[in-house]
This record gives sequence, C-alpha cells and structure tokens, in this order.
Amino acid sequence: MSAPERIPPGGVTTTDPAAAELLARGELTVRGRIRDASNAALYCTVAHEGREAACVYKPVAGERPLWDFPDGTLAQREVAAYEVSEATGWGLVPPTVLREGPYGEGMCQLWIETAPEADLLALVDAQEPEPGWRAIGFAEVGEGRTALLVHADDERLRRLAVLDAVINNADRKGGHLLPTADGRLYGIDHGVTFNAENKLRTLLWGWAGEPLSGEALDVLKGLRGALEPGGRLAVTLAALLTPAEVDATRARADALLAAGKHPEPSGDWPAIPWPPV
Repeated sequence: MSAPERIPPGGVTTTDPAAAELLARGELTVRGRIRDASNAALYCTVAHEGREAACVYKPVAGERPLWDFPDGTLAQREVAAYEVSEATGWGLVPPTVLREGPYGEGMCQLWIETAPEADLLALVDAQEPEPGWRAIGFAEVGEGRTALLVHADDERLRRLAVLDAVINNADRKGGHLLPTADGRLYGIDHGVTFNAENKLRTLLWGWAGEPLSGEALDVLKGLRGALEPGGRLAVTLAALLTPAEVDATRARADALLAAGKHPEPSGDWPAIPWPPV
C-alpha cells in the first residue's frame, strides 16, 4: 500500500474544500498533547482516502469552565470564527470543523507551521514606535522599568484586528499569531469569542480610532448582508451560537460600518490580554 499523500502544513489555503473535508471525515490519530494550552489541545494526524495532514483537536470534554461563557461552547466558537473569517474572504483562520473524535465532540483545525523569524511584536526602549511599527502600550519589564510594546504596521494584522472586532475576541495574544513561510498570517485560539457583551481584548490596538480601510469597509458591508436574518452566514452561526450572540455579531458589524473606524478600548474591560503572549 502506498503512503498517504501528505498535505503540507500551512500549504493548504483556508478556502480549499479538500482540507475541510479531510478534517471532517478523516480518521483522527492522537500523537501528543500541546502542553502550554489552557484547555485540552491534542496534536493529531487526520487521514482520509490516501491524504493526510497534521491538525489540532480540542475536545469539548477538555474545556475548563469559564465564568463569562456557557460551559461546553468553546469548540463551537472556534468554528464560528472560522466561518466569519471565510465570509470576509481574507482566510485568516485555518480550516476548522466540529466533529466527533477519540474523546468526543470537539473542534479540529488544520495545523499551521510557522515562520519563527517573522517579527510581529517587540518590546522597545523608547517612547514612540519606529517607522513600520504601531504602539500598543507600556509594559513592566522588571526592576521598576517599562518598555513600549509594539506590533508591526502590517496589513495582515490590520485585517485580523477588524475580524477580532466583529467576533469580539477576548484573547488576541501574540502566541495566537501564526505567520507562515509563504507570507500568510493566521490567527488561532478563538474559544472566547462572540460574547454578547463587549469583551474585546487584543494586542492589535495600533490602529485604534483610525479610519477603516476601503477594503475593510467593503468586507464589512458584505458581512452585514450575510448576517441578515436568513442570510447564509447568519444561518451557519445559528447552529453554533445563541440567538443573542448572532444578533450581537450583526450589531458589531453595524457599529463598525457606522463609525467607519477601528474601535478603541472601552475602559470597561481590560484592553490587553495577560500574559500578552
């Protein structure tokens, strides 16, 4: 028997239907546990009809209860984030499906190999960022010293900031940013998203209060149409989120379009996740 055709991690685009089919229908084999994850996250391979890929499987049974999110819903939120990402056309979230696995229902997401040399975040001993960088805020670095935390002035990050505002991402950390060797950027770990209350916490505040790009406005208009009751995206999200959460997603898209600018920290909720990476 010939060896399975291996889909190169990161080499499958987020719009490739073969990747989603492989994740949904393939046989999952657990290879190990990702130790630094806050919830159970298993590194797996998935194989189907001669094709194979690496993936992450997060069973619902391994989710820790949270005070502000209903129990057993994080996997669905991860899939919902992928669906919204796909609707933008930006392909910012790796292919993600909800399926049964060795430890019950959970989310299964294509594994992405990163390019570690890519610089997206930095701490600098300065009061203002250098050209090509955006300021996030000052961080304590020990012994009473502070440094300026900055992120790259990168259009890929700017798109992700818009996506996070729509899905109400409460935990956009540096470790959730996966740049790849082919120049793409993916965001992962979207379990704490889509809350009906404003909980946006992110490192991507560099464009706060600035006008949205024309591209972003066009994408938001498309999203808003897809989120209309009975719309394609609204129907998809209704199977993953509560009605109130779908309504809140629609309202956030409306608010972004009405304001025409990137959101700013509300002051009612910590603006930056901790730890930031």
